[in-house]
Amino acid sequence: MAPHSTADDVSGRHRAGPAPRHRGREPGRTGLPGPASPRWLDLAGWSPGRPWAAAGGTALWFVRVPEHAAYAEAERAVLDAEERRRADAFLRTADRDRYQVAHLALRRLLGGYLATGPASVELTREPCPGCGGPHGRPAVPGTPLHFSLSHAGDLVLLAFASVPVGADVEEIPAQRTVAQVTPALHPDERAELAALPAARRPAAFARCWTRKEAYLKGTGTGLSEDPAATFVGAGPSPARLTGWTLSDVPAVHGYAAACAVRRETPPGG
Repeated sequence: MAPHSTADDVSGRHRAGPAPRHRGREPGRTGLPGPASPRWLDLAGWSPGRPWAAAGGTALWFVRVPEHAAYAEAERAVLDAEERRRADAFLRTADRDRYQVAHLALRRLLGGYLATGPASVELTREPCPGCGGPHGRPAVPGTPLHFSLSHAGDLVLLAFASVPVGADVEEIPAQRTVAQVTPALHPDERAELAALPAARRPAAFARCWTRKEAYLKGTGTGLSEDPAATFVGAGPSPARLTGWTLSDVPAVHGYAAACAVRRETPPGG
């Protein structure tokens, strides 16, 4: 875990394929700006249930990479040439599997929410709000649906909302990594971490880092913005950010996750 670009890594078009299914009920959507409880996706099954509506709220999905690596490899034809090239460029099989599972999951879910085959989903980049370059938030032109993708270790996290959204998942880092990266944080976040016993710092750091990446993905700036610029907090609850709802996402043991959703301004507000 180290400072790096947080722009979601998506590109290309796909052929249509089997629609996704999930375990349990369809992921809850809420009209509130915060995220619904995450659900676990089974790539080989059926669709999310209904197309996305303009007031669709927020939905979160987790995917376990080891459970779907073989399926994603078998479905490589769903990925476009550029995605296959990028997948093949990974030296480690685990990294290639993570990338392929994440991108297949994204395409399956977008296709289901947009009531179209994954091949017909057109992805683009919004301009970066910091420099205007073509590396801001990923988007599907002409739809009300916003999304964010993150992956780490054996987990993929995907977030979908009717407003700009950012999501991040990270493995709990080693204490050495915490010591190396903590100086990049906001001064108040550094103070919060320093006040904790050493054994508790990795989990608190992971909370802080996922909140920060989720927020910066949501704004579209990524870490072109100094990580020390915005205070998100390393404590039990995220900081309150103007115009955004920042929430911790419950994850499996050994991971931390967060989601940031932009609050809509009421008419006349």
